[in-house]
Amino acid sequence: MASYDIIGVLFCKAINPIYGDFEVNNRMLALGTTSQWHHKRAPATSERPSTMDTMSTTEDGRIDLRDVAKAYGPQAVLESTSLSIQRGEFVVVVGRSGSGKSTLLRLIGGLESPDRGTVHVLGKDIGAMSESERALLRRTSLGFVFQFFNLVPTLTVAENVELPLALNGVPRVDARRRSLELLAELDVVDCAERFPEEISGGEQQRVAIARAVIHEPKVVLADEPTGNLDLETANHVLDLLQNSCRRRNATLIMATHSREVAGLATRVLAIRNSLVEEMGA
Repeated sequence: MASYDIIGVLFCKAINPIYGDFEVNNRMLALGTTSQWHHKRAPATSERPSTMDTMSTTEDGRIDLRDVAKAYGPQAVLESTSLSIQRGEFVVVVGRSGSGKSTLLRLIGGLESPDRGTVHVLGKDIGAMSESERALLRRTSLGFVFQFFNLVPTLTVAENVELPLALNGVPRVDARRRSLELLAELDVVDCAERFPEEISGGEQQRVAIARAVIHEPKVVLADEPTGNLDLETANHVLDLLQNSCRRRNATLIMATHSREVAGLATRVLAIRNSLVEEMGA
């Protein structure tokens, strides 16, 4: 069993930015234990003045983008993007590969900043927050599901699910109880003491869903969550993800190529030529 002395983790380069600046001891990772992982605090002089106390504390669950633009070098990805998403909506974002679907999710998740415009998530202006404040918002109010699962290979299924709770200071006993309850809800509690490589792709994605919702986020961002699964497994995983968010009244925003998934959403946004359009409007 891995120690929670500091899970400071996370997980490989793909997930590390989501939860903040954590340093992983490679030797401990190779041995399959987190007992000597430690949280690397940024020097106080590197922090911007805190905006958390001056921003509105009213979190109505809305997401608002106003005149947002994002480019990578000379390539414009999003231009003049304005949209609002209400709490509890299931919004699907469609578009060809490279159209900007993942970029839109990263902007909402505070993983990137717009070149122009504003992104407000749960009453907070993402652009006005420091990196540590964004990481805190992600740890407490946002959940993420990826196409390739991004589970920590040296942690058991239960420990992977418990990581967001551990980072938020939830006692380990409580975290274990909640993780087992959620794994049971998703029909993978029998996998709790196994490692990711010992379970199927569909089971791994269910574990990733459990990790994304265990801290009761208000918004779940899912980037092609079924793209690496066969059709039958993908439909089952999608149903579980949708139901998990519905039970918690969490907003679900999903990037996908699947027309079937788009047919289940309350709203569908299409990205074409760097512009976000509401389909069916």
